[in-house]
Amino acid sequence: MTKPVLALAPLLASAALAACHTTPAKNSGFLVSYDGLQAPPRSLSASNRRFRDDAASDAVRVVFLEPAVFAPGVETQLASADRDRVLSEVDRQICFEVSERFVITPVRTPDSATVRTAIVRVQQTGRIGSAASAAVGFFVPVIDLRAPMTTGGLAVESEMLEAGAGRQIAAISWARNAQYVGRDSPSLSRVGDALQMAEPMGDAVGDAFASKARPVSDIGDPDPCAAFGPRRNIARSAAGFAVGHFTGLYHPAIEGAGAVVRPSDAPQGGETEPRLDGSLASPEAR
Repeated sequence: MTKPVLALAPLLASAALAACHTTPAKNSGFLVSYDGLQAPPRSLSASNRRFRDDAASDAVRVVFLEPAVFAPGVETQLASADRDRVLSEVDRQICFEVSERFVITPVRTPDSATVRTAIVRVQQTGRIGSAASAAVGFFVPVIDLRAPMTTGGLAVESEMLEAGAGRQIAAISWARNAQYVGRDSPSLSRVGDALQMAEPMGDAVGDAFASKARPVSDIGDPDPCAAFGPRRNIARSAAGFAVGHFTGLYHPAIEGAGAVVRPSDAPQGGETEPRLDGSLASPEAR
């Protein structure tokens, strides 16, 4: 066994039992209601509490997506550019998943349900630990070994509200941290782990809002999520794989994750306006 692996081995062994544990996020107060939130069958990597009124969800055809926000009172030392990257990636992944189950409208209509989302926790990725993990990964390329206490994560609350009355149809409180042992790649970006967590978050939101009775929908033409870029970018995926293979690191810019959507390009159309922090606010938040 090489010296870098020996150096991290004790830390990895002591973290093995905690490798699959994510601490649930505290209720932020963003959701209309937290009643009925229950965890589905145990997930070994994520904390997932959700609620859905199946009959009401099945009756929804069209939804309007409000831009994601940081929940009130959420403290983060992230630079504004990193905050915007996380917000944009959360919006992107939710749009991709929700549009496979519902029709997305670019403007709010009398019969459209509303999806609103808040980031309630962002844990930063440790750069020094990521560099060390990448060095170890050169010798152990099969899985990603992450140094304990240097992994980041993401926690989100999202809900679907009924058209008009605003009654809560479905809701989810979701959180996941990067794992010490697994396939979560280290990154030199402080939000590298949060951006990687956005994709499984989007999957969980889509599953939480749509019952099993709802078939997967055909994506409209033009794609309602086109402002966030293509759903599948083979060139970026290949570039990300190649760079990750040689460096052992996740590079958000190469992968195309977290590209900030300008207000004029946002899929929410005229229903939004810039906030002071450079992101977007919905009419209710004005």
